[in-house]
Amino acid sequence: MATGTIFGMNGNLLAVIVSITGLVIALAMYGIVGWFRKKAEQTESQLDDILLAAFGTPAVVAVLVITFFLSLQVADLPAQFQFILDSKYVNVIWILLGAWIISTFIYTMIETYGHRIAAGTKTDLDDRMIALAQVASKYVIWFAAFLLVLYVLEIDITPFLAGAGIAGIALALAAQDFLSNFFGGAIIAVDKPFKINDRIMIDQYVGDVICVGARSTRIKTLDNQIVTFPNKKIMDSYVINYAQPDMRMKVRVNVGVAYGSDIDKVREILMEIAKDASRHYPFITEDPDPSVYFLEFGASSLNFQLVVWTNDFSMTWETKDVINTRIAKRFAEEGIEIPFPQMDVHMRT
Repeated sequence: MATGTIFGMNGNLLAVIVSITGLVIALAMYGIVGWFRKKAEQTESQLDDILLAAFGTPAVVAVLVITFFLSLQVADLPAQFQFILDSKYVNVIWILLGAWIISTFIYTMIETYGHRIAAGTKTDLDDRMIALAQVASKYVIWFAAFLLVLYVLEIDITPFLAGAGIAGIALALAAQDFLSNFFGGAIIAVDKPFKINDRIMIDQYVGDVICVGARSTRIKTLDNQIVTFPNKKIMDSYVINYAQPDMRMKVRVNVGVAYGSDIDKVREILMEIAKDASRHYPFITEDPDPSVYFLEFGASSLNFQLVVWTNDFSMTWETKDVINTRIAKRFAEEGIEIPFPQMDVHMRT
């Protein structure tokens, strides 16, 4: 009895000594990791920061875990607590620590280098995809760790996997539209039919692109309204991009003059108006040269079209305003009549 008691007291005392020693080592490691982090912040490379973020805190926790199990090994545990010494519980801790390290490493790598690459693009779609990749990586790694823990603890995971498979199929069907829009956004990011601030036309909507997201694209119309298009809709539609290949845009101004007007004189006046406007307004260009076309004999007028170019696709209305104003003044000065639709009615008596 005395020998057992003394041995028990020595075992518990040893457990306390091991616990205190491990705690001191963990505190020392915590200080060392903090010192290394400060040094890593002073270097240009980001890899040392990533490695410290992934291994620093888990290493301290690993020391505490080892200390805890060593203490239990040397202590005299009651019979009902002997199961704690089973090696499978230690393996569970290592699996969790490994998942912690791997998920932190991958998450930080994507955050550091992914956002650096995305910062060089004008669209925010890649930023959203990087954020999605960060979340997805964590879920996948921890889900795999969870399955390993169940396997180590000898828990049958077959029903769980079967249920997860059925749930995955149901989720895939429910998320079909989301996935279609998501991959549509990815194709837009790669193919780049437009970018932020481009003026585009989709269906009957004309506006400037303000956001290209993972699920949808938003444009601000000329009436200052926000229209949201699912990315799948854009992939299935014809898109006109007024900002490509450059910002220049052709502006067509239709002009009708009365029958009997001098065609050559009308043509000459329209050309003078276009060239004079290009000299006074910087958004109207002289290159390419303006042109005038006599298009048709209308019901009430001779119809011409004056074609000028603007160097900014957003100034098309201003260009038409300038040209039409000058046409009205100049035609009034030259006595050229701009007719209005009229109808002759003949009555029989």
